Amino acid sequence: MDVATPDRSRMGILWDHARPHLPTLVFGLVLALAGSAMELASPLVTRWVLDTVAAGGSLARPVLLLVALLVVGAVVTWWQWVVLGTLAERIVYDARENMIVRYLRAKVLPLLARPAGELVTRVTSDTVLLREAASSSLVGLLNGAVMLVGSLALMTFLDPTLALVTFGATAVVVVLFSVLLPAIATSQERAQGALGDLGGSLDGTLRAVKTVKAAGVEDAAGDRLLGHAADARRFGIRAVRREALVWTVAWAGLQAAIVVILGVGAWRVASGEMSVSTLVAFLLYAFGLMGPIMELSQNLSTLQSGVAAAGRIREVRAIESEPGAPGGPAREPVAGAPLVELRGVDVRYPGAAEPAVRGVDLTVPRHGHVAVVGPSGAGKTTLLSLLLRFVEPERGELLLSGVPYPELDARRIRAHFAYVEQETPVVPGTIRENLVLAAPEVSDAQIDEVLRSIGLDTVVAGLEHGLDTPLSDTSVSGGQRQRIALARALLSRPPVLLLDEATAQVDGITEAAIQTVVREQAERGAVVTIAHRLSTVLDADQIVVMNGGGVVARGTHAELLVSSVLYRELVEALRIRTEAPVG
Repeated sequence: MDVATPDRSRMGILWDHARPHLPTLVFGLVLALAGSAMELASPLVTRWVLDTVAAGGSLARPVLLLVALLVVGAVVTWWQWVVLGTLAERIVYDARENMIVRYLRAKVLPLLARPAGELVTRVTSDTVLLREAASSSLVGLLNGAVMLVGSLALMTFLDPTLALVTFGATAVVVVLFSVLLPAIATSQERAQGALGDLGGSLDGTLRAVKTVKAAGVEDAAGDRLLGHAADARRFGIRAVRREALVWTVAWAGLQAAIVVILGVGAWRVASGEMSVSTLVAFLLYAFGLMGPIMELSQNLSTLQSGVAAAGRIREVRAIESEPGAPGGPAREPVAGAPLVELRGVDVRYPGAAEPAVRGVDLTVPRHGHVAVVGPSGAGKTTLLSLLLRFVEPERGELLLSGVPYPELDARRIRAHFAYVEQETPVVPGTIRENLVLAAPEVSDAQIDEVLRSIGLDTVVAGLEHGLDTPLSDTSVSGGQRQRIALARALLSRPPVLLLDEATAQVDGITEAAIQTVVREQAERGAVVTIAHRLSTVLDADQIVVMNGGGVVARGTHAELLVSSVLYRELVEALRIRTEAPVG
């Protein structure tokens, strides 16, 4: 196995983020090199000052040159910081935009297979590491290398003998970095991985905090979370210790080199082989070596962290995206075709031995109420996922107005549906923003009408800020969240309303109101309902009974009471009156 391949791939991700900003990156490098040139020139000008003093000449020119180097160097350094800082923020924004768009364009199942907290960490934490690696570290590496090579070259120019001592100390530092930096990078990568695990576990624990507290397992949950935190601490400490070793040896090596330089240099000055001004200039370069070496090591460490972050971002890039719009002109709907039709559809989830849905035939007309019932695990929710193209069929065909699903992009398909989820998650924002999410053009009068129809108007009116109340898991009850989700779906006026256990958390009076709304919607368009509470589907135009992933019966309530044993068992289990209603 080629271990270098992943690093090349990760460096490719770094380059992908830096490449659009290449002109700015090059400009930042030019500024950095200009600042380095002025810094390298200072010891030589200092030698000029000392030589002028020894010769009894005028100090005006060398001192003015030193002041000019100081002022211009300060301006260039400030400009470099602004340019590279702005570039870094642009890179992190681009990286976050890329990942956020990828999350929202990803296929649903691969996205849901990853912990939400881990995905958040990729956007918030890893992009910061990527930012530093793709901007300032690249410039810093080149600038540090130029400073190091330039300093050594000028030291050789001043005195080759003393330069040999410096080369030896520098070589030790370089070898040490080469040996220890990969281990430091590995520790940092593992620390960041542990942070991602911590984010995912913490997100899941906080979402289920009521369950955790009710079960009395706070200590166990805390131990699991702290285990991830301890892993991050352990790997972080390991990286810190290795970095400390590198810096200690580097500092000690350079200090020892300076002591040797001072001793040998003093001896050469005493013997007349070297001037005092040359020794001072040489020592200034020697003291200055720590700067480029520190810059190189810090930027190498940052680059390693960025490479590790790029590897985790690469995992996000690997999440499969939903298929886009097919090429060529879109097919026109087939006149007289059902709104939605499933023909012999099988669905198998990744890693599953058996299909979740098999051989399903279903027709959703343009008007009317189709109810899907069955025991848990029968495949009912998978059926809705098929309609919304959250999953792709392993076999069979889906058609929208006679046009096969593969010939349509996901957005065009979903524009025909409004979906009320079983979990009814809260979308960040106010109640109003939740209600108009899919239909921002609706009026307040339309909102009031829909809220009134499902008995939510008095609830909203009783809130201090009304529709502008921020919505959270604690600001409204589960049943109220469910009704808000239903109101949002109704306001979008969809051709097909999909309800997955839409009355699971509401009281009997509210359920009756929702049934009235469903009947009205079925007159305007189509409604597909999934429910375990069969009282909500008794008056459906067609009831589809599912079991074991397949359709085992279909018909009206009265017909199924006669023809389906499973349906009768479901009805009897809920103690619902089995007599057919008198017309």
